[in-house]
Amino acid sequence: MQQSNRIESTLLRRINERRLLEVIQQQGPSSRAMLTRVSGLTAPTVSKAVDSLLKRGLVEELDPLEPALGRPGRLVRMAAESAAVLGVVIDAQNCCVVAAGLDGNVSEDQTRRFATPTSYAELLDALERQCRNLLDGITGRVHGIGVSVPGLVNERLSEIVFCPNLHLLDKRNPAHDLGQRLGVECVLVQETDALCLSERMYGDARGLHDFAMLDVTTGLGLGVMSGGQVLAGHSGMAGEVGHITVVPDGTRCGCGNRGCLETLATDTALLRLLAEKLGRPLSLDEAAALIGERPGDFQHEIRTVTEYLAIAIAAVINIFNPTTLFVHGMLFVGSEERFARVLERVKQRTLTASLADCTILATRSSKRQAAIAGIMHHLTNTWAPSIR
Repeated sequence: MQQSNRIESTLLRRINERRLLEVIQQQGPSSRAMLTRVSGLTAPTVSKAVDSLLKRGLVEELDPLEPALGRPGRLVRMAAESAAVLGVVIDAQNCCVVAAGLDGNVSEDQTRRFATPTSYAELLDALERQCRNLLDGITGRVHGIGVSVPGLVNERLSEIVFCPNLHLLDKRNPAHDLGQRLGVECVLVQETDALCLSERMYGDARGLHDFAMLDVTTGLGLGVMSGGQVLAGHSGMAGEVGHITVVPDGTRCGCGNRGCLETLATDTALLRLLAEKLGRPLSLDEAAALIGERPGDFQHEIRTVTEYLAIAIAAVINIFNPTTLFVHGMLFVGSEERFARVLERVKQRTLTASLADCTILATRSSKRQAAIAGIMHHLTNTWAPSIR
């Protein structure tokens, strides 16, 4: 009985610490008094939990920016100078590695980018090299590395079982392999799930427990946050709406089928149509500049992808009934005018009652920050379960 009480006491302490971590992530630097008000915990409990988090190196203290009357309390924030995490983003065309504090702020000077190699061995070599480059400049404790990947991530098998747009990842776990090389804990996270976590930690989804994230960049991926948890399905592979067939004899998809939604409703789909029209390959940056300077020359291509993107958005709203749907992309989401045009078509494709319940927003999160959110979510979850 005594041992059981000790276990329950330890678990309760950790749950309280997790609660404070979530409050600090959402509120930013906070005094102990503010943490007491917002968390609903007692002042002694907050004080003990903060002390424990300080010892673990997850938070740090700083003086208030503006001195107050009397003796102002010090502020507590996520460790930004005394600790760090790394984020690794693997994508079909380009990869990047970023170092950040536990506050999730990312910057270009702490980012290393490179073209995606053509073999898995070369990919691991490049990731290890760039990670070591950043690790050499970190003086504080490194808590771990989040590795964001596209494709189907099977949580039961702990591997990428199939990656339609980057087959060198098939049956691989780059987080495990990179971790063995670096001697640092690395966590594998599916990129759209990571974007969900990032938007909730650092973006406009702070405080939201039910929303959806649609990524329309290279492929078309869906992440759904339900009751504060990412909807995973039986093996963690839920959300693959991009491989719903909409044109049976359409363009060949990386999954092997034809006419999948992601061949018609993504930045890559528009890029392909523009390249076919011009008779030469284009980068995303070149495509964005072209349709910005000469939109009239590409109205048919823009209109085609707009229509299918509206169908994809409508399907997510009709099926999942989210309070908010975030859309992540570049060519459509990055332009207010083109995104507004998509939303007009969404109105004609979505059930009126479902659309009335949902706000559609362009995401503020990046895949770099999403990889950071992936490792931060893991660190939080392994310390204590959520009380929701």
